[in-house]
Amino acid sequence: MLEQNLAALPIILPLIAAPLAIILGRTMPIWILATLVSGCASIISLQLLDTVLTTGVISYAVGGWQAPWGIELRIDTANAFVLVAVTAISTLVLLFSKDSIVKEIDCSKHALFYTAHLLCLAGLSGILITGDAFNLFVFLEISSLATYTLVSLARDKRCLTAAFRYLVMGTIGATFILIGVGLLYMKTGTLNMLDLATRIDLYDSSRTINTGLAFIIVGVSIKLALFPLHMWLPPAYTHAPSAVTAFLASTATKVAVYVMVRFIFTIFGASYVFHSMGMETILMLFAIIAIFKCSYTAAMQKNVKSTLAYSSVAQIGYMVLGISLVNVTGLMSGLLHIFNHALMKGALFMAVGAVFYRLGSADISAFKGLGKRMPLTMAAFTLAGLSIIGVPLTVGFISKWYLVTAALEQSHWFIAAAVLGGSLLAVVYIGRILEAAYFQEPDEANVAKISEAPLSMLIPMWILVIANIYFGIDTSFTTEAAQHAAELLFQNGQVMEVKP
Repeated sequence: MLEQNLAALPIILPLIAAPLAIILGRTMPIWILATLVSGCASIISLQLLDTVLTTGVISYAVGGWQAPWGIELRIDTANAFVLVAVTAISTLVLLFSKDSIVKEIDCSKHALFYTAHLLCLAGLSGILITGDAFNLFVFLEISSLATYTLVSLARDKRCLTAAFRYLVMGTIGATFILIGVGLLYMKTGTLNMLDLATRIDLYDSSRTINTGLAFIIVGVSIKLALFPLHMWLPPAYTHAPSAVTAFLASTATKVAVYVMVRFIFTIFGASYVFHSMGMETILMLFAIIAIFKCSYTAAMQKNVKSTLAYSSVAQIGYMVLGISLVNVTGLMSGLLHIFNHALMKGALFMAVGAVFYRLGSADISAFKGLGKRMPLTMAAFTLAGLSIIGVPLTVGFISKWYLVTAALEQSHWFIAAAVLGGSLLAVVYIGRILEAAYFQEPDEANVAKISEAPLSMLIPMWILVIANIYFGIDTSFTTEAAQHAAELLFQNGQVMEVKP
């Protein structure tokens, strides 16, 4: 009973704290409140993951109304695993933001920043926890509206254009999802995910359900920034405040990948989506293009934030590629990369935020000579960059190892080669930044500004870096959770693994 009640708290705590943040008014009390609430949500998420791994699925009927008539909160291994990453990253970003936002957000907007952050956290947690397809859309919009606000808070006015583009594309994606859910409701008369799965399974072929699937896949692909529907993401990540970029790059698109997984494996069933509709070929094609096209584009950027933004689209390609392989190991690699990429990209964007804090620029030219003058920051960037590349003893290697294994299980040698090729391109765009930091002298105008970042920024950054190394060596926690989640999703999807 206690665990059932805990299921609602990751949504309720930040939802209640958000208006309180506005009431408090002063920056320090708001920061303490937001960090404590996010930290509590993180601890609760770990408890929920431990519970589902040991005792099974947690179901909470909101208001005592049992599903499918009432709204159900349902936690299994897959969403509990992603929830741990989201709440932990949120807490670390809030610790990092204390000094970071001073340089990048006007003081009058600090309360708005923390309020929007808490609302975004509540929305992302709701997306993960809800067992109702319409409420998933509602929580998606809560998180999206908060996200548009967060992106628009920077002093750089280009953030307004980026936020508007994000809003337009996000609204189109949300509309597609809503239309798709509406079509499913029209055909089945239910919105509960498990009940939807049961009723959809009764139809061998339905034009309404096929159309609903198409709308949902396109809408979710916009939200997760799958190539070629990704063009809203680079401007948003480049011009948003650094703390916002670190949070969104580590959580928002990863939760959208989870939404795709949930719709495919829980609601429609993998057998229907992949075997009947042949979606695996489409997803695989776009994922491979994303890996190469966006990695190449990342290597051409002059701004480090832009480089990491295009890198994020490429990394999303790895996640979707794992899903498209239609085997347990592939899905496991995709879920594992959701968690691991949150650790990598969070650390990288925090390091860039630390450089911006000192120099007021995120251009590659600003990184010249920082290897000696900001050694802790650049060491953190280097280690997280090696993880993006997939060097052994980092989490990036673990994700790509399982992805390559999944490809070889299907005798898809070209996919294994594509994964390795994408890693080589990552060497190029990470290497350009490290070359400037360690092998070039700083501009004379910047010398006086350069000093190490404050401890309040270094500590959360290095927690993520240490996690990159720790979970790259001791993989028992992450691989056990990801494998357990993948096996359950395949069981729910009622599909045998595709064999060559």
